[in-house]
Amino acid sequence: MTIEEMKTIEIRNYCRLQLIKANNGGQENKVLDYEIKESAVKLETYGVNLQELSLD
Repeated sequence: MTIEEMKTIEIRNYCRLQLIKANNGGQENKVLDYEIKESAVKLETYGVNLQELSLD
């Protein structure tokens, strides 16, 4: 698997996690928050700008 493929998979994962959080009805979910943080760190190591992936 190439770096670009790994980056693409992680971007999809991060976006999926963000969508779950946005539709979580405001419920606290520490596991989800941790998964988002973990994914964000991975993407930052690939040089991905997380601001571009924001739902805002």
